Amino acid sequence: MTESIEYPPLFLKPGEDARLRAGHLWVFANEVDVKRTPLTDFQPGDTCVLVDAKGKGIGLAYVNPASLICARMVSRGLNHDWDRSLLVHRIKVALGLRERLFDTPHYRLFFGESDGVPGLTLDRFGDVIVAQATTAGIERMKDEVADAVQKVLKPAAMIWKNDAGIRELEGLPSYSELALGEIDGPVSVMESGVEFRVDVREGQKTGWFYDQRANRDLLAPLFRGKRVLDMFSYLGGWGLRGAAAGASDVVCVDASADAVAAVDANAVLNGLSDRVSAVRADAFDFLRQLREQREHFDIVILDPPAFVKRKKNLREGRDAYRRLNELGMQVCGKDGLLATFSCSYHMPRAMLLDGIQRGARHLDRQVQVLSQLQQSPDHPVHPAIPETDYLKGFLCRVLPA
Repeated sequence: MTESIEYPPLFLKPGEDARLRAGHLWVFANEVDVKRTPLTDFQPGDTCVLVDAKGKGIGLAYVNPASLICARMVSRGLNHDWDRSLLVHRIKVALGLRERLFDTPHYRLFFGESDGVPGLTLDRFGDVIVAQATTAGIERMKDEVADAVQKVLKPAAMIWKNDAGIRELEGLPSYSELALGEIDGPVSVMESGVEFRVDVREGQKTGWFYDQRANRDLLAPLFRGKRVLDMFSYLGGWGLRGAAAGASDVVCVDASADAVAAVDANAVLNGLSDRVSAVRADAFDFLRQLREQREHFDIVILDPPAFVKRKKNLREGRDAYRRLNELGMQVCGKDGLLATFSCSYHMPRAMLLDGIQRGARHLDRQVQVLSQLQQSPDHPVHPAIPETDYLKGFLCRVLPA
């Protein structure tokens, strides 16, 4: 093996390079030839040269010997170092796509593997960047990431929101810290003329769910004159967009008191408080209450958090999605619409649809699928990495049998 970049090798077992050569970026611990290169020789975040069993270099990766995914490729081939310059290049390429897609600087700027750097997420809120490092390799490169963001975008502020549960699998702590500038309060997100004030320090994940914007855009023409129920509303992304598109009455429901207060504040901010109300409640309990009260809505939005965070929870999560959709259909009015989603990677799209159909038949209802929905294009899917295709949804028409 020869290479121009001096990093220790990580040898793969015979045949274990096939998935990488097909485009994937992950190496699992059982694919490593630990007799030739023991994983215990590496520290979390160390850079290595991935080498096939014949001694040919495949590319650069960073290593975490404590993780099931023990290495993640950051550069294919051996012509580029894993440094700030490579990060600058990757961020510029990612920025080029987002500037083609959106007319305001509010989007997911960088989506991990799909943009060529596993473990790195960057969300843009105007001149504020919210970053997440979910792997030891990115944790090690935090300063270089911040320098690259500064070089490409020159933001007023950047914060690391490193509190994702997946960090536990990498042996990383949970915390938030400023990387650049200052953040004095909420920041703004603009979607189709609607402004949302977002707390990027204390809000869920990076503060906003950009992955649903394209779906909100697609459904916007359907809201005019309709009564809308937005379950798991968070800051009112669906509900306020619906009201702005002409919905006659919108009810937003979330279990978080802070989220409910934020919906009320964002409704006032956009002059929509006369048509938007927010309720703090458990989603399943509230839907049962609506059913008992014989309340009905023209459009029901079900956008829950992930019910299947690990493959072992698939059966339990599948049943939860079915129950949720059944309850949602029970509060759909005659000829109503149901927009329902799963952000659980481990929940197959076909299984979600099967649960919708089972719920419909249990209620003696008929469902027509009008559109299959997915994550917005600022969350591009890597065709070799199924894990990047996580958001599944259906727009359904709910009819009597």
